[in-house]
Amino acid sequence: MDALAAAGIVTPNAPRSQIADQYRVIKRPLIANAMGKGAVPVVNGNLIMVTSSVPGEGKSFTAINLAISIAAEMDNTVMLVDADVARPSILRVLGLPTGPGLLDLLQDEAADLSTMLLKTNIDTLSILPSGTPHEHATEMLASEAMSRLIEDLGKRYPDRIIVFDSPPLLLTTESRVLATHMGQIVMVVHAEKTLRSDVEDALATIEACPVKLMLLNQVRTNAGGGYGYGYGYGYGYGNKVA
Repeated sequence: MDALAAAGIVTPNAPRSQIADQYRVIKRPLIANAMGKGAVPVVNGNLIMVTSSVPGEGKSFTAINLAISIAAEMDNTVMLVDADVARPSILRVLGLPTGPGLLDLLQDEAADLSTMLLKTNIDTLSILPSGTPHEHATEMLASEAMSRLIEDLGKRYPDRIIVFDSPPLLLTTESRVLATHMGQIVMVVHAEKTLRSDVEDALATIEACPVKLMLLNQVRTNAGGGYGYGYGYGYGYGNKVA
């Protein structure tokens, strides 16, 4: 936990911080939509995809922090899925060993999900790794087997919120296929770095998703009259319920 906190990851028992407070604000509408308590019912609201337009914008960091922050709630369990199968990073960031996971489930639909889920010392948080590397990993992400798995995961436990760390939208078409199954999408944008045209092009690929939230990463904050980078994330809402 100390190592995670030092890396900027929100931890359940850490002292109150700016980044923890920001994630509390970010997660509220997502939880409400996931549990059917939003202004408008959201189909598959408990399936949340965290993505970006291009690599290097902080989506995996966001997915981890969001999952841990939601897991701190009293009423929900959370599954964090590393669906960025070409460049998996969740286990590395969390300091966990590699093992079977998503790709293994897609290769063998009879495989037991419970044997691949990593339990954590946060009782309400489990992790599904990307799994054993495969030469057709990205194609498997867009397969019918993936569609069936997502449907099963979303309906098996009504109180579970599933957070997917997805590939960037403009890097692969698989992330766009994944997006069609989601009820909510969080798109991370690196402040003062990501091109406006890339953001617009990425948003155009996920028009069908009912809820889209834009999260501005590395936003400048004005503290004491001067400018400097804040602790972590700012936030902003893009398109809400369509």
